[in-house]
Amino acid sequence: MFMNPIIQLLKEEDISDEKIAEIFTALTQNPLMAMNTIASLGLPQDKLQSVMMQVMANPELIKDAVAELGLDFSAVEKAKQTIKDQQS
Repeated sequence: MFMNPIIQLLKEEDISDEKIAEIFTALTQNPLMAMNTIASLGLPQDKLQSVMMQVMANPELIKDAVAELGLDFSAVEKAKQTIKDQQS
């Protein structure tokens, strides 16, 4: 079974399922706060950078992860738009 690369990286760093769900919930509601949450996990710099790049470069991964985690998906579109607005 394919696992979302962001979820996979977080699991490899022993981040709990509850914390992963919390992060993706935050990503759908407030992407900037989610970035702070991800930064506070204490990931090694290279892993942290990888997660941040994946989130910023491919918002579809957020959508996929939210679906994989069984979270509310309706806010994902809003989060994607927020990220796009910040990049322009």
